[in-house]
Amino acid sequence: MTTRSLFATRFYEGDLGDPALLADLEAAALDLAREDRAGRAWCKAHAYPGYTSYASLNDLPIRNPVFDDLRRLLDKHVRCFAAEAFLDLGGRKPKLDSLWVNVMKGAGGHHSGHIHPHSIVSGTVYVRVPEGAAGLKLEDPRLPLMMAAPLRRTDAPEDARTFVTVEPQPGSVFLWESWLRHEVPAGRAKSERISISFNYR
Repeated sequence: MTTRSLFATRFYEGDLGDPALLADLEAAALDLAREDRAGRAWCKAHAYPGYTSYASLNDLPIRNPVFDDLRRLLDKHVRCFAAEAFLDLGGRKPKLDSLWVNVMKGAGGHHSGHIHPHSIVSGTVYVRVPEGAAGLKLEDPRLPLMMAAPLRRTDAPEDARTFVTVEPQPGSVFLWESWLRHEVPAGRAKSERISISFNYR
């Protein structure tokens, strides 16, 4: 008798590999958090715990060369992930569709579960990860279909769990297919967590 795993969900973990760029990204993110009035207003109106440029700025790689430097590195990571996920792109390369900054409050900062429609690969690069910051919590995409399924045992291997939390470090690059539901639970850090999220089409 054999038991095999089917319908695997790919998740990519890489490293930016450029400490100088990471420092420049942190400075650029904090500048945006101070200067982007429209973004701060949106965050206040929507009770976002910190600052995000998601709803206010859609031209960061044009606005600041440091984000274009990041795009060039991300392009390579995304092409690698697309190959490892066996995505048939018809000979085309994935293209950056959107990129935004997140400066999340330390204690209590969170982002509820969501997906990224209208894109194929989504991800986050982590710029500052203080002690106590929450990881990225990923949800089994079959969860809404499980009906009367029992809970998984606490000793279940990672590929059999209903939720998996991955812990980033400064410079971590996480990638997943955009339909994969994910969230950031409330953190306990004493300082802000800085990340940059993005979508590729």
